[in-house]
Amino acid sequence: MKDLQQFIKESPSAYQASNSIIYQLKNNGFEYLDERKNWNLKPGGAYYLLRNMSSVIAFRLGAEKLAKSGFMIAGAHTDSPSLKIKTEGGSWKGGSARVSTEAYGAPIISTWLDRELSVAGVVTVLRNGVWSRSLIDYKKPVAVVPNLAIHMNREVNKGFEYNKQNHLQAVLGIGKSDNDPLRSMVSNLLNVEPLDIGEMDLFLYDPGEGSFLGDEYFIAPRIDNLAMCHSVLSALISSKISNTTQVAVFYDNEEIGSLTYQGANSSFLSEILERIVLSGKENTREDYFRAKAASFLISADGAHAVHPNFIDKHDPDYAPRLNGGPVIKLNAAFKYATTSETALVFQGICDELSIPFQKFAGRSDIPSGSTIGAISAANLGIRTVDVGNPMWAMHSIRETYGMRDHVLMNKILIHYYNKGISAYEQQ
Repeated sequence: MKDLQQFIKESPSAYQASNSIIYQLKNNGFEYLDERKNWNLKPGGAYYLLRNMSSVIAFRLGAEKLAKSGFMIAGAHTDSPSLKIKTEGGSWKGGSARVSTEAYGAPIISTWLDRELSVAGVVTVLRNGVWSRSLIDYKKPVAVVPNLAIHMNREVNKGFEYNKQNHLQAVLGIGKSDNDPLRSMVSNLLNVEPLDIGEMDLFLYDPGEGSFLGDEYFIAPRIDNLAMCHSVLSALISSKISNTTQVAVFYDNEEIGSLTYQGANSSFLSEILERIVLSGKENTREDYFRAKAASFLISADGAHAVHPNFIDKHDPDYAPRLNGGPVIKLNAAFKYATTSETALVFQGICDELSIPFQKFAGRSDIPSGSTIGAISAANLGIRTVDVGNPMWAMHSIRETYGMRDHVLMNKILIHYYNKGISAYEQQ
């Protein structure tokens, strides 16, 4: 849990999350591959790839032929709901530096107001005549989105809808500069001229550390879905070479539908899997299709824990509890990819490890969320189960999570990578 706390602290945006993942992969012997170059993969080798500085695929080659053993894949997403900064139009209003924002994903807006906020992301910078992208993270509070005093908005406690254009302007904690306060602030941090700053992809975030609430709960920003990224990454690093090829995928942009060059609805994973198969000199595209048919994907994303103050928001027969074990997610419209077959595989792993599991299906009158699972299953043609650990206040600036659940999910994923699924498949 301390490692998860540190991982979240180091990952204020999908860019830094991917950088944190790569740092750990490199420290554990994984080698970088470039999509633009030929590969020379070695038996038992461990490798990783990066797209857009925000999505990562890592894999370790197994001992058996891929056409027989397939891929054991686990996936999560690196992005979290937040307020994204509109980098043009920074101005001075009422003596304060102000920038516009837009909601990224579906954050609980009210939780972002009156918070000490920092800024992180990636910036295009001109140095020595060459444009390149640089990670940027202020790490300390530099902005706030202030509420209006109750004296001027007497009805606020009866329910108030914040206008995303007018009410979510962020005030920057900087003194008077020029007409573009954001660009001045960024150029000062990077020690370059304002004209040397190109396009910026920046997000507001809560820089506060995660906190432990007694021995039960962990409260932190971005648990959705950095907790599952941490579980998948930890399991891959902790696993050994096995018969099957182990794959971990960390996608960006799940919170906005995944339809990007680096998202789950892209060609990223399918192309990498095919190239892995075809890197074997004797393998053909037929072997690639056979490998996919033998493969399995665990889509890991946060699940909704039953809320003690809103019990009626859950179906009483599908109301997972914090620290009650990992959750299998079900949906009639297949917003979650779980089938009876794939659920049985995950249940089999849990039973063998004597780990309790829970199930979630939303109320029939409340629409379900979605994950990378259904998109990946459809695009890849690979059997998929959607799972996750339960939490409260999903999409709030700070979410609450059960510590025991995190330990249990890590054990499940390590076993999955090491043993595969052959023992749990239907005959």
